[in-house]
Amino acid sequence: MRTAGWLLAAMVLAANAHAENSLDTIIIDRGVDEPIRIAVVPFAIDVNSAANAATLNDLPNPSDIVAFDLARSGQFDPMAKENMLSFPARSSEVFYRDWRILKTAYLVIGRVEALQNDSMRVSFELYDVAGRRQLEAREYLIGVDQWRDAAHQIADIIYAEITGVRGAFSSKIIYVLAQNAGTPDARYRLEVADADGQRARTLFSSPQPILSASWAPDGKRVAYVSFETGRPSIILQDVDGPYREQLTSFRGINGSPVFSPNGQELAMVLSRDGDPEIFTMNLQTRKLRRITRHRAIDTEPSWSPDGERLIFTSDRGGRPQIYQVELATNFVERLTFVGDYNARARFLPGGQHLVFVHRREGVFHIAWQDLERDNILVLTQTNLDESPSLSPNGSMLIYATQYQGRGILGVVSIDGRVKYRLPSSVGDVREPAWSPFLENVVD
Repeated sequence: MRTAGWLLAAMVLAANAHAENSLDTIIIDRGVDEPIRIAVVPFAIDVNSAANAATLNDLPNPSDIVAFDLARSGQFDPMAKENMLSFPARSSEVFYRDWRILKTAYLVIGRVEALQNDSMRVSFELYDVAGRRQLEAREYLIGVDQWRDAAHQIADIIYAEITGVRGAFSSKIIYVLAQNAGTPDARYRLEVADADGQRARTLFSSPQPILSASWAPDGKRVAYVSFETGRPSIILQDVDGPYREQLTSFRGINGSPVFSPNGQELAMVLSRDGDPEIFTMNLQTRKLRRITRHRAIDTEPSWSPDGERLIFTSDRGGRPQIYQVELATNFVERLTFVGDYNARARFLPGGQHLVFVHRREGVFHIAWQDLERDNILVLTQTNLDESPSLSPNGSMLIYATQYQGRGILGVVSIDGRVKYRLPSSVGDVREPAWSPFLENVVD
């Protein structure tokens, strides 16, 4: 397996981790055996004033962000800059022979032109080296605050053009950052960040625990559990606005909120009637519907892609296993039978496969299951893996795990061949959730 791209990716993020609460280092443990060789040439920077030059000098070159995004997908091996024979910025400067000698399959070049009022024009071109042809060319007018957004969007376009799968580099993640947990100085923060861990910001902060955050399908709201009042409550909050509402605060459990695919309902766990049961809430009318009725513990609901079923964790068979309920009929069936503990399941797009927490030989891992064949593939090898959440294109999942005594986030491809981790230097990171596809913020 080639390793140059992995080393480049780790160095790029470490060099650019300037946000106070960002996840500061990505370590790629494993990639595909034959990643796609790509050269992302440093973008040419054209400044027209000392002010613009000072601003741009403080920013990473867009090529670094694009190369890092592609590298962390595990499917690309970006060439190190020092190995490039030339640094073209325009099509007239591209000589395919140079890149064929370097065994490069694809080439990316770009330019940044500083304009008036701190705006700039960013353009890029993608080339197929073997085919000697241009595959894509675009440009964007952006502000300084959209610098990373433009780079992520360029990486999305390149990824989609080459792999045929929509890129998810412009998506976001939310997670809980716990500091001094278990002490009088405990602090819990619900953080939102770019999918590479950069530009983290706090949505809500409390001395009491925060749990089970999930995204609305439009990416504009999140739901989560807060203990700020001394007992669990389900909160609905805007990601970029002031709106924040307490939806439930019944006696007992108020937990595991998750949005339906159409965003009109929220599944949740309530024990207001005694045992923990699965409910749904209509977000327009706030009307509750009880879904399960069993003396066992029913928890951790998640929706099928078509919104017609819920999967959930239940110990009604003696040990925690995954069950499914048809919402039209309330018919319940068991889905997992291998292992004595399976929990926190999520559907992959298409609804034929699951990912979930799976205990094997006393250790918790993240596993994948084909519902038609019932075969299970263990995706992770670390200890105490939990809270899996899928990327919007279904190719990767993020999860919480332990590394060197603290909570970190790990990412693994859905086939288990690509792995990387995002340690945090500012506390324990837990309860991650990957956003849906988001609207482009640059045009």
